[in-house]
Amino acid sequence: MSDNAAELAPHEPERRSRLDKKMKFQVSTADKWITVLIYTLFSLFAFVCVYPFYSIIINTISANDLSARGEIVFYPKHIHFQNYLDVFKIPGLGHAALVSLGRTLIGTSLTVGTSAFLGFMFTQEDMWKRKFWYRFTVITMFFNAGIIPWYLTMKSLHLTNNFLAYILPMMVAPFYIILVKTFVESTPKELQQAASIDGAGVMTLFFKIMLPISKPILATVAIFAAVDQWNSFQDTLLLVTDSNLYSLQFILYNYINQASSLSTMVNLQNAGSTAMASLATKQTTTSIRMTVTIIVVAPILLVYPIFQRFFVKGIMIGAVKG
Repeated sequence: MSDNAAELAPHEPERRSRLDKKMKFQVSTADKWITVLIYTLFSLFAFVCVYPFYSIIINTISANDLSARGEIVFYPKHIHFQNYLDVFKIPGLGHAALVSLGRTLIGTSLTVGTSAFLGFMFTQEDMWKRKFWYRFTVITMFFNAGIIPWYLTMKSLHLTNNFLAYILPMMVAPFYIILVKTFVESTPKELQQAASIDGAGVMTLFFKIMLPISKPILATVAIFAAVDQWNSFQDTLLLVTDSNLYSLQFILYNYINQASSLSTMVNLQNAGSTAMASLATKQTTTSIRMTVTIIVVAPILLVYPIFQRFFVKGIMIGAVKG
């Protein structure tokens, strides 16, 4: 007996380790079904989110006659890229893309800078009438005069047919200011107090102390502002009649409303081509709408993943106090 015990003794820790692992990973049948249910629900949710984009993409590269009849559902058929070549030939599309790119870059930069500075200043207790100005800014989120007073105001400021109409109205955004203010309030006050003791002024505190540690929230604001600028078309619709200032989204809006006549125009332009004579590549209302949609949405889809890692952190920091 003693000899057997002596032989088993060296293997006892290994045996216990295997038993512990077995007990640790032993899952009940109910837990397994719950896990399967959760993964199934999240997979369905992901499918619902992704499928519309996937559907539009496969319809733009499939035979246009099949797409128009709704026969393209899960995979492309008779793949071609003539739709994109034709849409890029539409007059004014390239210039409109430059206008949208310019307003997005300039507008986003100014919005982020303004939101960062005002959000920081509204946390400074020695700011003159701080609470009044903060409430005065926030109240504009809840009250809106309407389109006609807004248009009259913009016209009186000479912002019709003016590129600044895309930039100035969006510079001060109360929601973004609130996000930055909440973020700044969640940071340790000792950082600013120590810098103030060393003689740092307000601008030094802002540029050298707060800006470097505010990258998550500023990236979040940049995402929101860029999407707003890129997707905006109503300001063009109401304020701009100069075709040189048309944005890409406004062009999309017009093309969607005129997709039928536009497809006819493109087909007439390509009537001399043998390839264009086939039903597979003949432009339809559906092909025009879906192709232009992808061209407009693609830049945001490509840029968003770059900032996505800052998104959740920027929103959550400062959301829970105490």
